Amino acid sequence: MKRSASSRFSRIWPNATAVLLIIGFVFPVYWMFATAFKPTPDIVADDPVWFPTNFTFEHFRTAVDAENFWTMVRNSLTVTILAVTFSLILALAGSFALARMRFRGRKGFIVGFMVAQMAPWEVMVIAIYFIVRDSDVLNSLIPLTVFYMVMVLPFTLLTLRGFVAAVPRELEESAMVDGCTRPQAFVKVILPLLAPGLMSTSMFGFITAWNEFPLVLVLNKQAESQTLPLWLSQFQTQFGDDWGATMAASSIFAVPILVLFVFLQRKAVSGLTDGAVKG
Repeated sequence: MKRSASSRFSRIWPNATAVLLIIGFVFPVYWMFATAFKPTPDIVADDPVWFPTNFTFEHFRTAVDAENFWTMVRNSLTVTILAVTFSLILALAGSFALARMRFRGRKGFIVGFMVAQMAPWEVMVIAIYFIVRDSDVLNSLIPLTVFYMVMVLPFTLLTLRGFVAAVPRELEESAMVDGCTRPQAFVKVILPLLAPGLMSTSMFGFITAWNEFPLVLVLNKQAESQTLPLWLSQFQTQFGDDWGATMAASSIFAVPILVLFVFLQRKAVSGLTDGAVKG
C-alpha cells in the first residue's frame, strides 16, 4: 500500500505543478482580454468581475480611434516583416557556409555569433543613437529595420546551421550529379527540408522585432515614425485611468503574436529542438 500511495503521488504532483504553471501563465492573458471587453463599471468595481457577462467593444473603438494608430500599425508591420525577411535571407546563406564549408576562423566566427546572441542590446542604445544621428537618419524606419535584423540574425543563423548540417550531403551531391548547380541544389533539395527551422526562426524574429521598445524610444521621436510598442507605452498617459482602453490596446498588440504562435507552434517547437541538437 505504501508503494502504491507513493507511486500515485509521484504521478500526481508533476501534473498538479504543470496545471498551476499553466494557470499562472494563462491568467494574465485572460485577464487582459476579459478587462478589454468589460464595461467601465465592472472594471472599477470593488469586487472583481472574474467572468464578464456584459460585453462591450467601446474600449476597442477608443484604442483604434487613437491618434496615429494605423500609422504605427503600418510601421510595426513594415519593420518587422522586412527585418525577419532580410535576416532569413542572410542566415540561409551563412548557415549553408558554416555547415558545409571548412575555412580558417570558422569556429571563432560561430563563437562570435553566440556571444552576439548573449549580449544585451540595451547597453548599446547610446552608441547606436550616435551612429544613427551622425548618419542623419533619425526618425526613420531604415535604422530600425537594420538593427532589428541584426538582433535576430545570430539566433536565426545558428539555428538554421543545425538544420543544414542535419541534411545528408548525399542528397545535395545527387542533385548536382543530375545536373543542378550548387545554388540550384540548395534551393530544390535543402531549402524544402528547412521549413521547420524557417518557421521557428521567423516566429522568434517576429516576436523580437514586434516587441522591441528601447530603440524606437531613443531613435524615433516623431509619431509618424514610431511603432506600436511606443504607442502602447503612452496609452496610460493618453487615457488617464481608462484601464479598459489600456487593456484593449494591449489585446490588439498581442493578437498578431498569438495568431502567429497558433499557426506555427508545432513546427516552431520541433524546429527549435532539432536545430539546437543537430549539427
